[in-house]
Amino acid sequence: MTPVLPCPPAAESPFRDGRTRRDEAPQYVLPLVVHIEKTAPPARTDALRTAARAVLVMLSDERSDGEGEWAQLMRDWQDARIRKVVRRARGAEWRKASALPGITVTGESAEVRVYPPVPLDGWPKELAKLQVSGTDLDDPEPPAAPDPTGPVLWLNPQLDMSAGKAMAQAGHGAQLAWWELSPAERTAWREAGFPLSVATADAGRWQQLTASGLPVVRDAGFTEIAPGSCTVVADHPALR
Repeated sequence: MTPVLPCPPAAESPFRDGRTRRDEAPQYVLPLVVHIEKTAPPARTDALRTAARAVLVMLSDERSDGEGEWAQLMRDWQDARIRKVVRRARGAEWRKASALPGITVTGESAEVRVYPPVPLDGWPKELAKLQVSGTDLDDPEPPAAPDPTGPVLWLNPQLDMSAGKAMAQAGHGAQLAWWELSPAERTAWREAGFPLSVATADAGRWQQLTASGLPVVRDAGFTEIAPGSCTVVADHPALR
């Protein structure tokens, strides 16, 4: 097994392993549901892009800000661990999930619906019964190279993650970039439709990226991968 390169040291993060003050707050999770029909599953890379955009759409929605109907839930969620869980749905399950308050974001082949945060153990029944497993997706053709002039979410080449796990990590990366941007930069990104690329870095680029000062997601290790693993670097032009 190839050893995974260590992450550079970081200050307290809502995504890192080890107990922090965030663990003292009530815990919430941001649910995402990906539409996967047996006969026409989405391409993996497009599903990752669409999940990241869905997180950004939720963060920037007027209902998530100020006195909006989702604002308190969003604040409670962001005051604790920033958890995201991706589940899959098809057919009647997808139609029932789509009826709940949330936002559906579409990509080239993917549909992802994001919902306001829910308590960690208080999922709506329509979402709680959906499967977390079974989100293994493939790219039928090699993905296009990322646009180097635009935002890129770079994945760790040494980690083997399911599509669902990678979608959540891409969402984390997009959120870290959003937090680092100025209000004007956020507005420009939103008005452009949140363009972004998702790609796996080669080993050399990954080492450079993790040492560059760009936002890095350090996983808390709740599922699939070891605690403290660096999963995504958020490379936004405004942050370079």
